[in-house]
Amino acid sequence: MHDGRPDRDRVEGDARIRVLLAEDAPLIRQALTALLSQEPDLDIVAAVEHGDLIVPTALRTRPDVAVLDIDLPGMDGITAAVELQAKLPSCRSLLLTSVARPEHVRRALTARVVGFIRKDAPTARLAEDIRQVARGHRVVDPELALAAATASENPLTPREVSVLRLTAQGASTRDVAAQLYISVGTVRNHLASAVAKTQARSRVDAIRIATEAGWL
Repeated sequence: MHDGRPDRDRVEGDARIRVLLAEDAPLIRQALTALLSQEPDLDIVAAVEHGDLIVPTALRTRPDVAVLDIDLPGMDGITAAVELQAKLPSCRSLLLTSVARPEHVRRALTARVVGFIRKDAPTARLAEDIRQVARGHRVVDPELALAAATASENPLTPREVSVLRLTAQGASTRDVAAQLYISVGTVRNHLASAVAKTQARSRVDAIRIATEAGWL
């Protein structure tokens, strides 16, 4: 037990673990930084708020573990983990999520992300999971693993997911076409296909079904 302050001298024989945090909510990012910094064997070498900053910051600071929120502005946590694996293999990724979306877990496991836990996990649990990931062990929250195992397969293509996601964010058909560099007619075709595949009554219903299933 320690007094709440970092006490590096208490770690005997164990190398300290260098940690990079990526979280867009300032209060959560600051709280995680403060709490994890109290752990005697963890060094927070960087804390970023945008997904596009993860890889360049990691290449500069050389963390052992990157703790990444899955939903970040710019590059999402899973994509960043894949890039880190390619550009900085010594850094292992631990993803945080606030929602148990089966598709996210599947993407993460396919991408060989070694850690995936819920954001509301106790700090002590997160600290221990960071240690396990640093040792090369895989850590997946049981609830997330169960959600991925029992969920139905996503019938949507990646393009249909992109079109539905942008539509769910309020983009018009023309806006979606411009953002994805496809024609308005192609956008409508993708939307019609998504409605059919989800057996929905409308685009709005398709978005609801896909969101509840964890496909968006």
